[in-house]
Amino acid sequence: MSIYDQQPLDRKGLKTIPLAKRPAKVTVSQFASPYEKGQGLKGLLESFPQILAGNSFRAVTKAIGQAWENGKPILWGLGGHVVKVGLGPILIDLMERGFVTGIAMNGATAIHDFEVALVGSTSEEVDAVLPGGQFGMAEETGAWMNQAISEADSRQIGIGEGLGEFLQKKWTNPTDTSKSTSTLQVQYADNSLLLQAYRRKIPVTVHVAIGTDTPHNHPLADGRAIGGASHRDFLLFASLVRGLEGGGVYLNIGSAVILPEVFLKAVSVVRNLGHPLRDFTTVNLDFLQHYRPLENVVRRPTLEAGQGYALTGHHEILLPLLAAALIEYG
Repeated sequence: MSIYDQQPLDRKGLKTIPLAKRPAKVTVSQFASPYEKGQGLKGLLESFPQILAGNSFRAVTKAIGQAWENGKPILWGLGGHVVKVGLGPILIDLMERGFVTGIAMNGATAIHDFEVALVGSTSEEVDAVLPGGQFGMAEETGAWMNQAISEADSRQIGIGEGLGEFLQKKWTNPTDTSKSTSTLQVQYADNSLLLQAYRRKIPVTVHVAIGTDTPHNHPLADGRAIGGASHRDFLLFASLVRGLEGGGVYLNIGSAVILPEVFLKAVSVVRNLGHPLRDFTTVNLDFLQHYRPLENVVRRPTLEAGQGYALTGHHEILLPLLAAALIEYG
């Protein structure tokens, strides 16, 4: 016998409903179908369940495909990890096929791509070199990137265009050592997003915060030039964002802080100038879904009209899969 005055709830009179009449969010018509040998990529995509990310992946592919068909911008915002895991060739192929209208990078992305262009490798073991103060101290990375940025600022162009132009000049005249004692050459031009976009006149913008990137440690770093050239890239990026109206697509891939913030400010300034910027698609693709991309890319910009999607997974798997789907679409 319980010592409590309160008695358990009496279930007498509880009402139930037939299972067949209860509303349901999932039915067997939406289930995945087993992949069969020989079905190919199209068969694989059709085998995905028509639920959650399965539907989102199809919707993202369709939105990019329709933007491509209708000549609307397809803008790619790239974090450094995208280059580090070797996805440059995938994006360069998409450039060639017309699926890339512009590329926004944070500083790390530009650094990794610049080093890939020079020596075909990038990314340091930070734990091993930081104790001795050697992290981020590669001479050519610091000297040449800062030289390119200073030259870009003096000519009133942005960092992205300046880096692409610098690499192109080094590639065409590899023996030019007038401003450097290094004999290093641009050996891997085919793998560089900066260089391949420059050759195709596809705008690349680089968005940096002073002190976040290793070239800022170099004696040639000029904060005034870095800030001026990066701000110019912001204005160029905002102009690209303006074109998203009515069917464009912006993808944020692997940047958790810088590019989501830059994108939100670009959206705001474009609308402030009287451009409605409606009916476009945003996508965040990352192996973790962070606050800023979800709010500043997926949700806030598309609140009134548009659609945002979040796809979660490793870049080295999801991006090639998305690229293959676009190739099949085209």
